[in-house]
Amino acid sequence: MSAASSPGFTPTGTIASTVDRRRVVFATVVGTTVEWYDFFIYATAVGLVFGQLFFAPLGANSAIIAFATVGVSFLFRPLGAFLAGHFGDKYGRKVVLMWTLILMGAATALIGVLPTYEAIGVAAPILLVLLRILQGISAGGEWGGAVLMAVEHAPKQRRGLFGASPQIGVPLGLLLASGVMALMTIIAPGDAFLQWGWRIPFLLSVVLILVGYYVRRRVEESPVFTELAERKEKARMPIVQLFRKHTLLVVIAALVFAGNNAVGYMTTGGYIQGYATNPDGPIGLERGPVLWAVTGSAVTWLLSTFFAGWVSDRIGRRTTYLIGWILQGIGVFTLFPLVNTGNVGLLFLGLAILTIGLGFTYGPQAALYAELFPASIRFSGVSISYAIGAILGGAFAPTIAQALVQATGSTMAVTWYLAGMTVIGLLATLLLRDRSGIPLGPDHEDQQSVSPIYGLAKA
Repeated sequence: MSAASSPGFTPTGTIASTVDRRRVVFATVVGTTVEWYDFFIYATAVGLVFGQLFFAPLGANSAIIAFATVGVSFLFRPLGAFLAGHFGDKYGRKVVLMWTLILMGAATALIGVLPTYEAIGVAAPILLVLLRILQGISAGGEWGGAVLMAVEHAPKQRRGLFGASPQIGVPLGLLLASGVMALMTIIAPGDAFLQWGWRIPFLLSVVLILVGYYVRRRVEESPVFTELAERKEKARMPIVQLFRKHTLLVVIAALVFAGNNAVGYMTTGGYIQGYATNPDGPIGLERGPVLWAVTGSAVTWLLSTFFAGWVSDRIGRRTTYLIGWILQGIGVFTLFPLVNTGNVGLLFLGLAILTIGLGFTYGPQAALYAELFPASIRFSGVSISYAIGAILGGAFAPTIAQALVQATGSTMAVTWYLAGMTVIGLLATLLLRDRSGIPLGPDHEDQQSVSPIYGLAKA
């Protein structure tokens, strides 16, 4: 058995202990969970309170504008991705991850003490949007670093499983955010929730950031970057090289993620929560039961994401994705018929079915992306592809859904919109060759630079 294929070896051929690998997995799960808790707690609050407390003077359009602030942060994800990709390819994955964690936590905690429109007028929504922008910059830089720390430490035949560790941070973050919000509806019911209860989950971010910071400090730098640094082979202008040689690949990889992200943001973007609890809407459910249903669906999402990462090591990333797009399509067409029954149990069932497909189109993404780009520009490649995909997919998905329902009076238009995004993700996946198991170290840059796009010999 060669060094590159032995379970005890990293992608560069150096021996990695079981303790080191477990520490990396644990650190990526904890760190991304904290990051996405912070990001999703905002989206959850948008659907429940921000429209009333920060945007109410805007009248009938307050809900649409409130959901639009969820999307605004996505516009700044590429900035975070550009910065993180540049510094991550030059100075390492670890240092970037420390700074993104701190930035996200500070922005989230400040939202927890932000005065409302009633207290300071138009300054309130302006400050809220500025803090959301900081969250977007942090989120744009976080994912690429976490993914590469996990995948570049992984044995060759377990990259999908290791790569699923930062991926499950998304459902874990949603579970934690929805669970804490649901708990606060019990501790501070009714008007108390609007007055102060919603603030507690934001302030809890301070504690979570301290935990995440401690865990991440103890993790070693990625072995791929360490070898690049030792050889002094780091790219001088990684972003320039990325777009000069791999622009089409970035676009296709972004579309793969967009197909997943648009559908996922029905819950992570707060739309289902707001739609199901709107007292003037067709359902009018209580906040607590809906939040618990979303929390439960986060568990099914977590399990399917982790399982999909494991499966992709056995049947390949591409095949796993193709299965996922079919499952996601089924989930899209069953979601609103079940939600619109007004039964919390059936609402949970609709979300649970949806999250199975979401897991299969998200679990293998870390390994898929890492195997698409050459080592010297990999951080830039995965981060920027992810950020662009987030804009094309989830950025304004809740806003679009809200506008479609207001324009048509029906959720069927939303279903067709989500189905269309699923088809886009499927078509983008079909354009890519499966590169499962390709060497990730700097010794194999020539092999990594061969285009994975069907019909192209070189990138």
